[in-house]
Amino acid sequence: MSDSIILALIVFITLCLIATVVAAIVYSGLFTEVNIKTGSPPIKNVTIAYKLHKGPYKDCGAAFTETVSIGPKLNTIRVSYDDSTEVPDDQCRYIVGSILSEGEEQPDEELQKLYEKFGFKVLSLPEASLAVTTTFPSTTPLSHWLASYKVYPELHNYIMVCTIHYHWSPLHSYVVHMTYKPLTNNALRSFKKKKC
Repeated sequence: MSDSIILALIVFITLCLIATVVAAIVYSGLFTEVNIKTGSPPIKNVTIAYKLHKGPYKDCGAAFTETVSIGPKLNTIRVSYDDSTEVPDDQCRYIVGSILSEGEEQPDEELQKLYEKFGFKVLSLPEASLAVTTTFPSTTPLSHWLASYKVYPELHNYIMVCTIHYHWSPLHSYVVHMTYKPLTNNALRSFKKKKC
């Protein structure tokens, strides 16, 4: 083969590789708009099996792997207790677990015992009257990385601008308490594109 054909093949393969990487990043949610809203929570009262963890939120993958290995068909949940912009990464607390039941449904006793056997605690959370929710696609493993750089800052800004105050109360177990304050005119002007 001549040098020009080999060079053309190298250029073609390089362009195909670049196009594939760009397409994968776009498909993973690079240009997806983060939609945030305040309203009724997407889940009702739930019973969860969870473990408490401490450390950087970005390292929670192993905790999800553990909970999914026990109940692969169950929905998972993570509750973050600390604002990672104010608390050092190694001090951030969170729980990761699986949703055993929702609403009036009772959890499967055998599955609950299996989680408890592996050191999980079981907790029933009451229905919240108000929640801030957001959605972001989970199409590839890269989606989770993109979400951490797109969703969390938007969510933080939304909560700060809309003056939604939240705190954690250490009762017998942790329960989320949220209150909502109406926006002031100044906050409305500073948050032009989003609606609270």
